[in-house]
Formats: sequence, structure tokens, C-alpha cells
Amino acid sequence: MRAYLDLLRDVRRHGVRKPTRAVLRSTGEKIDALSVFGRQIRFDLADGFPLVTTKKVAFGAIAHELIWFLRGSTNIAYLKEHGVKIWDEWADEDGELGPVYGKQWRSWCGPGCEPIDQIANVVAGIRAVIADPTASVGRRLVVSAWNPAEIEDMALPPCHTMFQFSVTEGRLSCQLYQRSADLFLGVPFNIASYALLTHLVARVTGLEAGDFIHTFGDAHIYTNHLDQVDEQLAREPLPLPRIEIDPGLRDLESVSREQIRLVGYRSHPALRGEVAV
Repeated sequence: MRAYLDLLRDVRRHGVRKPTRAVLRSTGEKIDALSVFGRQIRFDLADGFPLVTTKKVAFGAIAHELIWFLRGSTNIAYLKEHGVKIWDEWADEDGELGPVYGKQWRSWCGPGCEPIDQIANVVAGIRAVIADPTASVGRRLVVSAWNPAEIEDMALPPCHTMFQFSVTEGRLSCQLYQRSADLFLGVPFNIASYALLTHLVARVTGLEAGDFIHTFGDAHIYTNHLDQVDEQLAREPLPLPRIEIDPGLRDLESVSREQIRLVGYRSHPALRGEVAV
């Protein structure tokens, strides 16, 4: 996880302090952020599963959130059933979030509002490239969560806005573009989530997991997290765990938490930080 820690250190040292819209619910205080624009980090998934080890990260919440996305859900009922609270701050009294990630991934509103299943389409595209490496779809394996027509109806506009797959010599790689990135709280989740997605898509298409490339727009550290960041940067990273996916997994619609196993995860103690909303 050196790449993530190097980015965290870069922003801690060189980020420009900016005001934000973010408010701490505990105090009502508006907080600033140290911010940079335009960075990229990458991970070879053959080297281990990129789950941060310099603080404990709740992998179960990451896995359940990704399953929730892949099911196309926009209500937090599934998350609450599994003790995942990361979306609670943005849900309405009925648990609804509007047309957020799951809706855009699995049921984008096309012309005439017929649903477009971007995940099914990209899996079909990957299989087409495996069958014919010259297939034009090979450079079009893109899923977008950024739907300008529905942004105003979303509880939170997508932070991880689009991702693209690439098939090279039997390996599947994924690049994510994230427009806004909370480096202390959010990014460890985002790295692990998209690394896991790459493993899952590789499994159902018969490929090996390749690289995960994470490209950032605004990468920032909120000022109420600076002490925790300093503590994290003082810790020595531990060896990465590995991920095991049930070899019987055949489609992303039916994936369950029981089919995903994290092996050998050791970490330093958790570091708490209040989320700004």
C-alpha cells in the first residue's frame, strides 16, 4: 500500500487549504480540506489484495456495499440488514437515496427510459474480446455512474464517477476515475471495492486479475482528520492479504458475501474520524 501512503503524504505536505461545504454534525462546524488536483496510483493485484494495513479497515462493509451496487439497489435496507451504516447519513426516512450507483450501473435510463444494464454489457464486452481480441468493444468497456440528467435526484452525486476495463494477455485490469476523494476515510474503501470488483469480473469471465489503477480529480484530507493521518503515516505497512473468490461463481447478479474470502489480513489498530456531510 505504499502508493496510497505516498499520496496521503503528498497531500498532507503539499495540499492547498481550501474551504468546503462539509459540516461536522457533532458540532455544526464547517471544515476545510487540504487539496490537490490530479493524481494517480496503481496496484498489481497479483501482489496481494490492496486493503490498507496501517489502520483496520472493515472489509465486510466494503464487500456488502459492492454486492448492493451490483444488485442495482438504491435503498439502504440491505446494508442495514448486514450492519453497514456508511450510507445512513444520506438516506431519507424510507431509506431511499435516489438514483445512485446501483441504479446507474444496472438500470441507466436510456432513450425512452428503457433500462440499460451497464454491468451486463461490460461483461458481455469482455467475453467478446476474449473470443476476438480485435473486437472494437475492447476499448469501450466503460461503466459510468455520472448521469447529468439525474444528478439532482441523487442524495449524493457520484464520487467514483466511471471505470474502464482492459483485457491484456489473459489479465483483466480496471481504471477508476474519482472526481472527489476523501483520502483518510473514503479512499481505502474505494481502492478495496474496485479491486474486489476487478477480481469478481475476472472470475466470471475466466480471466486473471491484473492491475487496478486509481485516477483522482480532487484528492483531499479534511482538517479534522490531520492527527489521524499523521498517526497513520508513522506506522509501517504490513504484508497484504489475498482474496479468494468461490470458483463456482458464474454471474455477478448472484454473488454473495459467503463467496468472497479475505485471507491473511493483519493491520494496525483502527483510527476513527468523523465523516463530514
